[in-house]
Amino acid sequence: MQKLVKETHYTKDKPSQPPINVIDSIMGSGKTSWAIQHMQEANPEEKFIYITPFLSEVQRVKTSVTNRKFVEPTNKGKGKLDNLKNLILNENDVVSTHALFQNADEEIIELLRVSNYTLILDEVMNVVEEFQLNQDDFKLLINSNMVFVEEATGVIRWNENSEYQQTKYNEIKTLSKTENLIYFENTILFWSFPVSVFHAFKEVYILTYLFQAQEQKYYYDMYNLNYDYKAVQKVNDKYLLVDHESKEPYDKSLLKSLINIYEGKLNDIGSEPFTLSWSWYEKDKNTSLVAKMKKNLYSYFRNNVKTPTPVNMWTCYKDHRKHLKGKGYTKGFVSHNARATNDFKDKESLAYVINRFIHPYKYKFFKSRGVEVNEEMYALSELIQWIWRSRIREGKPINLYIPSKRMRTLLIDYLEGGL
Repeated sequence: MQKLVKETHYTKDKPSQPPINVIDSIMGSGKTSWAIQHMQEANPEEKFIYITPFLSEVQRVKTSVTNRKFVEPTNKGKGKLDNLKNLILNENDVVSTHALFQNADEEIIELLRVSNYTLILDEVMNVVEEFQLNQDDFKLLINSNMVFVEEATGVIRWNENSEYQQTKYNEIKTLSKTENLIYFENTILFWSFPVSVFHAFKEVYILTYLFQAQEQKYYYDMYNLNYDYKAVQKVNDKYLLVDHESKEPYDKSLLKSLINIYEGKLNDIGSEPFTLSWSWYEKDKNTSLVAKMKKNLYSYFRNNVKTPTPVNMWTCYKDHRKHLKGKGYTKGFVSHNARATNDFKDKESLAYVINRFIHPYKYKFFKSRGVEVNEEMYALSELIQWIWRSRIREGKPINLYIPSKRMRTLLIDYLEGGL
């Protein structure tokens, strides 16, 4: 496998990476409860950083871990990121959100390296994203020698010897210092979360489900990071970590009983393998079929489930939302990649009118680094994450319209299988 990043002061002098434990257990199995128990029982000298997508979980950690004082970064002085640095410097136990943690810079990495923290990451993060930069701006950066592209890896490097050091491109300068930006196939610029952050901890725990289908797994494989699969099991009143292979099989019968999957003629539109994909919606020849999809959405909410507007939830690709919105459901739009929220836990009737595939350039990017991508598992994982924004997270029944035969079959097979 091609090594993505050459050895730097972030990667050298490390005889081995810290232990990374992926706690891969189904929703509701007690992952967060285990984490709270673990922090409660740990040696008082051990320090934790707990990162979660949910503000409600920030408060839960602060109140539930009673023998430690977890501190949340505040937006004072120079801002939350600067406050986070001070909290690490003062060896506080810290609880914060994905959004802040994703901004980790060179100074935070250095502070973590010398501070001996344990990271608990609640849910995987967005670790590889397209970075929006105007092509003309990128050409200007190259032609003025402010940056250069490392030929073997595509990593963007800031030229410290350039005469232009204080410019409007300071964000590029900051990101390039932690090897965050990668130019791929002379076409697309990717932001990558600095892998050196994970190297800076004493130990790492990731609380998730279906990790093998997620981009953070591909990211770890790309950087040759090793990880152990664990699962949570409750024995009497105690939450225990066990090897993933030896966990008790999940009983999905209750889960299956809570999901009322629509079966009927409104599914006819999604019978082909690539129907309702992003490229399908983009094709001019499918304009009338997109209009038909809009009618199907209206019919599903109005004539089939007949639930009031406030409890309806739907998704499509952002670019096509304007073509599909309609009376009775428009305000219930929830982005298909929504994770960092539980604001929709009252939603009862759902419509998922896309056929999910990983971004083609991301797919090629990971494949070029020797990483295997499982498109079917990726699609299933994304679908489950979206469904779990609804009230099913509270153990309440939902209605679900999935016109894509591919996506519907993946979900049904999952509910009847043993993952």
